[in-house]
Amino acid sequence: MAESIIKIENLSKQYRLGTVGTKTLQGDIKRWWAKINGKEDPFSKIGESNSFHKLSNSEYLWALRDINLEIKQGEVLGIIGKNGAGKSTLLKIISRITTPTTGSITINGRIASLLEVGTGFHPELSGRENIFINGAILGMTKAEIKGKLDEIIDFSGVELYIDTPVKRYSSGMYVRLAFAVAAHLEPEILVVDEVLAVGDAKFQKKALGKMQDLSKGQGRTVLFVSHNMAAVENLCKSAVLLENGKISKIGDVKEVVAKYLIHNTLEIIDNNWENTNNIPGNKFISLLRAKVKIENSKIIQVDTAYTIAIDFVNNLSEPISVNLICRLFNEEVVFEFPLPYQEFKLGRNTIEYYLPAYFLNSNIYTFQINYSTIGPKIYFYKEKILIFEIHNKSLLEGFHQKTAGIIIPHIEHKIF
Repeated sequence: MAESIIKIENLSKQYRLGTVGTKTLQGDIKRWWAKINGKEDPFSKIGESNSFHKLSNSEYLWALRDINLEIKQGEVLGIIGKNGAGKSTLLKIISRITTPTTGSITINGRIASLLEVGTGFHPELSGRENIFINGAILGMTKAEIKGKLDEIIDFSGVELYIDTPVKRYSSGMYVRLAFAVAAHLEPEILVVDEVLAVGDAKFQKKALGKMQDLSKGQGRTVLFVSHNMAAVENLCKSAVLLENGKISKIGDVKEVVAKYLIHNTLEIIDNNWENTNNIPGNKFISLLRAKVKIENSKIIQVDTAYTIAIDFVNNLSEPISVNLICRLFNEEVVFEFPLPYQEFKLGRNTIEYYLPAYFLNSNIYTFQINYSTIGPKIYFYKEKILIFEIHNKSLLEGFHQKTAGIIIPHIEHKIF
């Protein structure tokens, strides 16, 4: 049975919002007296957790609270959770960048951390020089680094710029070189935060393959933080889900990821205004419902086909000839569903757009509609009527080029 390489017991980390200190000498003395007597800090509130959804009543928050975790040698552990859950704080404590407020952590092995782009690099030095500096920080001798040098440079893919100061590197080049150094200088524990997202698809696959080799072939331990659930499932057998600084679930990676996807998406896949008092629209058109229709699931993956349905009412006393444009956005227009000017009947109308599998990349998308008559005089416009996320099923498939600002005319649509 593999022995523990990291053991975390009752670990908590508290931060103060705003300035450091109690602002008064009396407050500092009270805190010091409580500490030497083993009592709780009188200026903290135990119940304050790290949540973006409510305002704190205290100047303090617990970024992590009562974390108990044991990681075995050779284990590849995924650490997941939404922004602010405490993932990066936990990795910084494990990497000894910061210390816990309470609790203890025992680590048996040398750690290589890749937490932020360019961590540990000196911008004025070349890539080659930074390899030697990082190796020395990890405790490697100059001879050991020289023995790995060609392998590191080849893996990073920045051979052409290896003698250029790294301040001139792009963020992707930074990450490629930093990961190559961390992975090849033989740490017992490799800690990787979301930085791999900066790299392109080819390098991400290469990096994941290297981490698998480290764990399976060399018995190294890997801690992997990512918002790409497919990457987590592909690399890890077990995972930890953090919510508001606490462990919400730990165990089999598929079960943990499933809980995260179900409870932590920003999706609005069904907006129904039909029986409400705030139906969006005007004297011409009323919007009743917008829905993403998926068979047997609430999660859209890259390989999932789905339908976007819009129900609206023509409020005029006669059929109207309207141009309906629906747009999908992430940060820019991804594509438009244009309909030529068509006559819509009196009363309720339904339009359905069928989107095939593998049509979009994994991302979060918003849906906007725009009705206009010939002219064009806009009859009705509303943005963000739907928000949905497409999840990448596998890093080995679905890396499609994103289309932007173009019209794609072949999406199937039906008018009822």
